[in-house]
Amino acid sequence: MVDMRTFRDEVTGWAGGGSGGSAGELAELLGVHTVVLLEGLSDLAAVEALAARRGRDLAAEGVCVVPMGGAMSVGRYAGLLGPSGLGLRLIGLCDEREKPFFDRVLTPSSAPRPGVFVCTADLEDEFIRALGPARIEEIVQAEDELRAWLTFMQQPAQHGRPRPQQLRRFLGTKKGRKIRYGRLLVEALAPDQVPAPLDDLLASL
Repeated sequence: MVDMRTFRDEVTGWAGGGSGGSAGELAELLGVHTVVLLEGLSDLAAVEALAARRGRDLAAEGVCVVPMGGAMSVGRYAGLLGPSGLGLRLIGLCDEREKPFFDRVLTPSSAPRPGVFVCTADLEDEFIRALGPARIEEIVQAEDELRAWLTFMQQPAQHGRPRPQQLRRFLGTKKGRKIRYGRLLVEALAPDQVPAPLDDLLASL
C-alpha cells in the first residue's frame, strides 16, 4: 500500500545516501506539497497528536512530517526536497539551540514561503511550562513511572536542580520515553495551553 509513510521512508533512505529514485513519483502520486522537517521522533509524535486532536489528516492534506534524526541533517533534506530538489514547501520545528542550522537553509531565498518555528529550549520545556511540573508528575504517575521518577530524583546530579530541569532530563533518560510523552503531553493540554511553536506550525499548514 502506497501512503505517506512510504514517501517518508523513501525520503529518509534518500537522505541517508540512497537513490531516492521514486521520491518524485510518490510525491506526485500522494499530492505532497509541503514537508515539515523535525529533529526527531518525539517531535513527530507531538505534531501528529496535535493534528489528530484538531481533526486534521495531514497526509490527506498533502503534508508529510519528516523526523530527520538531528538538526544537522536539515541542509541535506532541504536540498533534496526544496527548490533545488522536488520543489516542495519546507517548514521546520526546532529547539532554540538548533535554530542556526534551520535558518541557514530555510530562508526566503531557498524555499517558497518558509517557516521555522522555534521552541524555547526544546519541546519538552514548552510542555512543562504549559502544563506545569505538578501536572507532568501526575501524567508520569498515571503511566506507572512514579517509582522510576522518584529514583531518578535521588541521583546526586539531580540534587538542587529546579523541578522543570529534572523533568526535562527524566523524559530523555529512557529510550522511547520522549516519543511516548510527546503524544501524552499533547493530549493533556487544554486548548489554550498549546505551546506557541506547535500552534503556529499547525496554523501555517
